[in-house]
Amino acid sequence: MRRIFVFSFCIFTVALFSARAEELRGIGAKPWGDTDRIGRPFAKDPSVIRFNDKYLMYFSICSFAKDRVPPGAKKNGWAIGIAESSDLTGWKKVGAILPEQECEQNGLVNGRVIKIGCRLHLFYNSYGNGKTDAICHATSNDGLKWERDPSNPIIRAQGAWNSGRAIDCDVLEHDDKLLLYFATRDPTMKTQMLAVASANMTSDFSRDAWKQIGDGPVLKPELPWETKCIEAPSLIKRDGTIYLFYGGGYNNDPQQIGCSSSKDGLHFTRLFNDQPMIPNGKPGEWNSSETGHPGVFADDDGQTYLFFQGNPDHGKSWYLSWVKIGWADGKPFVKP
Repeated sequence: MRRIFVFSFCIFTVALFSARAEELRGIGAKPWGDTDRIGRPFAKDPSVIRFNDKYLMYFSICSFAKDRVPPGAKKNGWAIGIAESSDLTGWKKVGAILPEQECEQNGLVNGRVIKIGCRLHLFYNSYGNGKTDAICHATSNDGLKWERDPSNPIIRAQGAWNSGRAIDCDVLEHDDKLLLYFATRDPTMKTQMLAVASANMTSDFSRDAWKQIGDGPVLKPELPWETKCIEAPSLIKRDGTIYLFYGGGYNNDPQQIGCSSSKDGLHFTRLFNDQPMIPNGKPGEWNSSETGHPGVFADDDGQTYLFFQGNPDHGKSWYLSWVKIGWADGKPFVKP
């Protein structure tokens, strides 16, 4: 009888962990996408902030379909959408950040927002210019209307080891500096990797305030599942340690999510090597083609959320979702 009980318990335990593995592959809160521009869900590159008792999410939106281009539109490039929620589950689009400056005329994407003092700061990149895409900056009082930095673009990649391109950014306060991490490519434009620049917290974050740190990448693809791309840095600091979530692999390679940690913000150690922290889903699941481009968010109650993009059709549609993140032994994990 005892053997039967132990055997049954083992079967139950295996089934439980298998169920959790299945849940991980089909991971995420109810997926959401913006349908305004092409008539089907399409939203990428999530970044979330809590502001005035509501949540604002900034995300990349693609060009309009030909039959949906607004009358009188001079350009039809990518832009940044803004959605609002009271509970992180129901989202309503409330605005968009459209091209204004010359450097943005072909498009802009990847908005990362941070509150400094009483003002919001948006860091994003121009899009559609190949090697010359670069990081830009804007400020706002309400999160909806944005005032561009007249010095834009503020950052291009420097050094012979890269192509000069700078995209996919995030920022983090560290030791009286604002660190800005971004993706660049090697001179052949084949391999994507991460670089970092810094500015004093007392600066205005315009072009002259920034200095690139180091003469090489802070993180580059090395693991098989990362293929030739590490991009979409998203950072959080806990107990003196900086955690950098990232997308490994180009879109639909599939891109999957990894995480590394650092004490100084310059030297990172991967926390997951043999496999990604969050893989893409199985065939038939909403994120079967990709689980990528993470955006970490720490709420006022201490709960950590990791937003990400995914799709089941190799990029014909794009959805946004999130998982709750727990912390144990210096590592993040996905809560069931």
